[in-house]
Order: sequence, then C-alpha cells, then structure tokens
Amino acid sequence: MSTDRPDASAADPTTPTPGPSAPSPDHTASGPADTGSPEAEPTPSGSGEAAATPDAEPDPAPAAADSVEAGLDEPTPDGSGEEAGDGEPEPEPDAVPAADEAGDGGPGAEPPVSGRGGVGESPAGSETPAVSEAAAELAAQKVERERIARRKAERQAPVEAGGKLSGKAADLLAAVRAVEGGEKPPALYFDDAPAAPRKAVAATAPPPPRNPEPAAGPTPGAVASVEAVLTRGGAPAALAGAAATALGEDAADLLAEDPWRLLAVAAVRPAQADGFARALLGPEAGPADERRAAALVGWLLEQAALKGHTALEAPTLESALAQYGVPAPVEALERAIGDGAVLVFNEGEEAEAEEAEEGEEAGEDTGPVRVLVGLEGYALAEESLADGLARLAGGFDTPADWGGGSELIRAAAGHGLVTHTGGEAARAEPRALAAAARELGLRVCLAAHAPAPDAVTTAGLLAGTEGPGRDADGRFALDLLIVLDAPQLDVETAAALVESVPDGARLVLSGDPGVLGSAGPGRVFADVLAARACPQVVSRVPDPGPVGELVSGIGIGELNQVDAPGKEVVIVPVRDAGEAVHRTVQLVAESVPRAFGIPADSVQVITPGHGGSAGTRALNTALKERLNPGPGRFGGFDPGDRVVHVPSPGRAVPATVVSADARGLHLDGAGARIVVPKDRVESQVRHGWAVTAHQAVGARWPAVVVVLPGDAAQALSRDWVYTAFGRAERHLSVVHGVDQALAHAVAQVPPKPRTTRLTGLLSALAEAAREKPGE
Repeated sequence: MSTDRPDASAADPTTPTPGPSAPSPDHTASGPADTGSPEAEPTPSGSGEAAATPDAEPDPAPAAADSVEAGLDEPTPDGSGEEAGDGEPEPEPDAVPAADEAGDGGPGAEPPVSGRGGVGESPAGSETPAVSEAAAELAAQKVERERIARRKAERQAPVEAGGKLSGKAADLLAAVRAVEGGEKPPALYFDDAPAAPRKAVAATAPPPPRNPEPAAGPTPGAVASVEAVLTRGGAPAALAGAAATALGEDAADLLAEDPWRLLAVAAVRPAQADGFARALLGPEAGPADERRAAALVGWLLEQAALKGHTALEAPTLESALAQYGVPAPVEALERAIGDGAVLVFNEGEEAEAEEAEEGEEAGEDTGPVRVLVGLEGYALAEESLADGLARLAGGFDTPADWGGGSELIRAAAGHGLVTHTGGEAARAEPRALAAAARELGLRVCLAAHAPAPDAVTTAGLLAGTEGPGRDADGRFALDLLIVLDAPQLDVETAAALVESVPDGARLVLSGDPGVLGSAGPGRVFADVLAARACPQVVSRVPDPGPVGELVSGIGIGELNQVDAPGKEVVIVPVRDAGEAVHRTVQLVAESVPRAFGIPADSVQVITPGHGGSAGTRALNTALKERLNPGPGRFGGFDPGDRVVHVPSPGRAVPATVVSADARGLHLDGAGARIVVPKDRVESQVRHGWAVTAHQAVGARWPAVVVVLPGDAAQALSRDWVYTAFGRAERHLSVVHGVDQALAHAVAQVPPKPRTTRLTGLLSALAEAAREKPGE
C-alpha cells in the first residue's frame, strides 16, 4: 500500500512512495499517511453517517401539542447522506440537509425517526416514484394475490400469536404489557439501523414497460379539493398532489376528519402534521388525540422500514410514541393493534408457544415474551417469502445425477434451495454452475442486482423485460435460477422472486455477506443464512491481488498494509475537503489514466454522502467542469454527462446523457436507450462521476477513487468500507482525510442491526418439515 504526499504529485500513482511495510513519515495532524491498523489508537467515532448521513439525532419529544412547531412551510426530508445511494436521488440542498433514501438505505445517511424527517422523503411537491417494478410484479402474481386474500381473511378470526396468547386482541395486548416488566432493556432505537427507501405496497398492475409512462394520478377535482383543505390548515398547496395520491379520491374528506393523515405524505413530519391539525381542529387537537396516536404508530413503522426493519419490538415503538408526546403510549399501541392498523407477533411463534406450555407444566418461569409489531404489507411479504423458500427447499427427495463437479454443483443437484457465499472472485462458481446446468439441458437464468455479463437484472426479470419469460401459471419458465448479489434483495423483491420460481425448479442465492445490505426493508440473505434451512456452500476462492487482500482483511475487521508494488493501492492524505475535491479530480482526469491506461470514464469516485463540501454533489460539479463542461441546458445535464438513473428505490443504473427532446431526457444505459420524462428528471437522474457506496454496490470498475473527507468520519462502518474498497478491480486510490476514524470503523463499527421475522419463520417451517412422517 502506497502513501502519497499531499503535494502537487500526491494524486499521481506513479510518484515514488515509501514501501508498504513501513509507516510513511508524512503523518500530519490533519491526515494520516497510512490507513493505519486496528491496533492504532482510534478516534471516537459514532456509528451513524456524517453530515450527509442518516443517523441524525432525533428531535426532542414534544410534551404537548402546543410545544410542536405549527409551521408546515416547505416540509422537507432530513438527514444528509447516502440516501440516494440506496438508489433514490436526494433532494436539493435547499430542501434540507443531504440524506437521500438511497444513501440512507444503508448504514449511511438515515433520517431520524424522532421528527427531523424521514429517509426517502421527498421535498414538498416533488413527485414520488411510481410503483416499483418488484411491487408491480408481486401484485401481478395470481398466487400471491390469493395468498394475501387468504391471510387477510384469517385476520378476521382469532390470531394465533404464540406463547400463551389466545390470538384475541385483548390477549395480545396483555402480552405487550408483559414485555413492559422491565426484565429486558429496550432495543436500540431504529434511528441507528440502516435506512432504506419505502417500497410502494403492491398494487394490481401489469409489469411496467422499459420506459413506463407516468402512473395515472388523482383527478384534478380531487387535487383541488385537497388544496382547499390544505390551505385552510396553512399547509403548502404543493402537497395536494402527493396527498391525493397517497390517500385516494376521498383525500380531502379524510384530511378534514383526521388531519394527521397528512403523515402519509413522505415529506411531512409529525411537528408539521400537528400544526396542520391545530389549524383545522382548533383546541381539540392535542397530543392525547387518538387519531394522532394512530397516525404516529403507522408513521413510526414506516420510518423503521426506511431503515431496513420489517417490524419493531413493542417497547421500542412505545418509547418512540412517548418521545412524540403521546401521554399513554402503551394504550395507544393497544388501540392500534385492536383496530387492525398494525399486526402483532410473538417471536418464535409456535415453537416458543410449545416451549412455554412445557415450561408451565414443569412449573418453570418461561420469561417475558418478545412481542413484535409491524405493518401488514411487510408481514405478509415475509410470511409469503418464508412459505416459498420452504416450498423450494423441500422440492427434492433424492439428488439428481449431474456428474459430480464442484461443491456448489453437487449441492444444487440434490436440493431445491442452496446458499453460496464468497467475495468477488467467488462469483465464478455460480457462473460455472450455470454453465454445467445448461450442458445438461436445463433452462437456466442468472440474475444480478446491477447489469453484468451473461446475466439479467433482478428488476428486469421481475418486470418481464429480461429473462426467460413466464409459463401459463405466471411463473418463470426455467429449471434453475441463480441470484447473484443476494444481500441486495429486500423482503418484497425476494417474495416476488421466490413466488415466481415454479415447483420442481432450483434456486441458488449467492452473494457476499460483508457488503452493504438492501435498500429496502429486510435482510433476506442474512436471515436465510441464519435459519440454516438449506445447504450452505462457502467459497474458498480468495480475491486476488493487493486490493483483494486489503478488502479480505477489512471483512474480518482488520485494516492492514498490503504490498502493492504496482501501485494497485494508493493512499492520498488530504487536510480538508477542498483539497480532497482537488486531488480527486486530479486522480480521475490525469493520474490514473496516465499511470494505468484506464480512461477517465472507467474511473469511479465513491464517497459517503451526497451533501457536504466533498459529497457527491460537490465532486460531480468539479468533475463535470473538468471532464465534460457545459451549460447544463437539459435540466442541468449536457450530452456526454455521466449519470445514474434511479427508476425505483434501491436501483441506480449507470448511464450517459445522449440528448433531450419533448419526451424527456435520453440516456444510454449499458447499451439500452432510456427516456426519462421531463417531470421525472430532477427526481430520478443525477450526475454519476461520483456516487455513494449504496449506489455502487453490485458493480465494479477498473479503477475506484474512494473519498473520505474529514466530516465523513461518523458515516463510516465496516460494511461501508468493505463495499466501497471492493468496487475496484485493478486500482484503488483512497483520498484520506479522516485520520484514525477509518481504522476505527473497520475494527469497531459493525453493520447496523435490522429487526425482521424471516429467520424465525424459516426455522419454524424447517422444524415442521422435519417432523412430518416419512420425511
């Protein structure tokens, strides 16, 4: 690993540098000359993301309605970081700090749930993305609709929640109170969990075309009615369209009866909804209003979903309600459960219920029950996914004769569901499996998160624009589906994917557990691995070269110096953000192309957040000025500009601007022509010379420049560093201004936890399958 001096030649990988075995003498107070090692004295660092990061401190809880801001002027998202990295472009700086859901989607920028806005929220008046391809595909599946219908019907009957709970609301609520016994400390606030963009609830709709037309919005009359109500309440009229879309044609009446329903609009925060309610209802609008509490329960769970959770522990939710001034949070949650607004679950369900019964018979104390609360959409998706995975796992009684081969080939031959883990080099193993299966005459499909050779994208497969197509039953016409980048599957996408795999087919989930998690709620791959409900193949293929050695060490919490005789890894110390931007431009435009013969358009810049003086906005501005100057006559873009297109939350497609006309902005994305309507350019397209790690996940470039300005120290975590550094194939430059915070993050800041139910559901189904006679 080389360390370049911060002088005129610092950005040039060809400049002679000290050998990797000895620390560089160029250490200064402003930046280390070396990446350091875990043994070095770490500087205190938070677990959240820096300025442009989503882990902002929650707002103080209002004690009463009068203590809450009444203003609703320009409600905007809060946070500032890697939100757009998750795949969704972040609002402009005037909207609020930087924190785009895409970036939030990960350990990066996450909006606080306490009232500063939420990740994934868009500026007032901005148009929210249409139903995602995955959601549309999920809704389009006949089997899935029937499953949801059956489950909804079941909800009308007593719900079996596990333990000693009878399934009736009163008993479930008693369980919630039982958790309040104090025997367990409350869980961490979900502000500290990875943020991710909320996906739209599945709606019955055909798969969207390659360039879908804008979804039909509310009628002009409905929007006008909502505008009138908003005006009466002192809210911006610009919210009318979003409110009518979220609440339907009766939005005006609903808002007049229950002003807190305005929280259904992504950009609105509780303090703003309180002000709107006071303006409409007068003195009767107070913190104890049941309508307010009900709306807050749903809003808090939505914010938790933005951070990756599919459910929350009841004490966590009650604490958050108290923070927002709800005087009786336990009772408020009970009412929400009793009204069916949210669902409640006992973790472990039937298995724990049996253990509890056995414990009672023996006179033992089974301890407090862990109660989870969640929204119906995510609950049904997790249950559907668990059922689908169990169906595939039990699809084969005897192994097929595939003529031996690698461990992965043998595992796939004998099982309907297999997981495969490994680094970038290990991706060759599932490709070899695909080749072997094709030689046997099987119909095979390889799907990846981002465009990849010989693979379709997961989004394209679900949308029907790529892949093998579907059979008469609406399922994929294939015998083997191999999913690369499995850690990027959120629970809704995974449910849609698994439901589409036919009986008798095989599913292989492959990926690197060390990378950043999915932009959407859930941690599907990690949960499947934890459940141990299917064979798990661990690759032993190491990532090659100095970059591979460095990244492998990061994966186990060690930031080591590596021998890089060919300047494969270069550290460029900087003193401040201005110097960081300057060195980055120099590296991309001059040093890397000259030293390695890699053109500038094959060098990718990665930084923790969108905002700040060295975030993606500042870096893209400087890089455009140097690499493709122009007036930005097409909504800020010029032909030849390097951009990322975010067609739906969680997806960031690299592209190049071609032209623009009345239809919109024309892009070239991996050889495919994309037309982005004019009214969506601002929300779906941003310059792409510099991106966040969440936007870069799933893709690799010949050379990568990772920029770590001083204000990014709080944003760093082990999985972020692992992901960012691992995007480089031949050369990695690190513009280093965070001193020992980098070593601290790698050694001591693990990925943020997410609360999900999938592991328990899978374990219970696997246990039930083992207990079946004859199996």
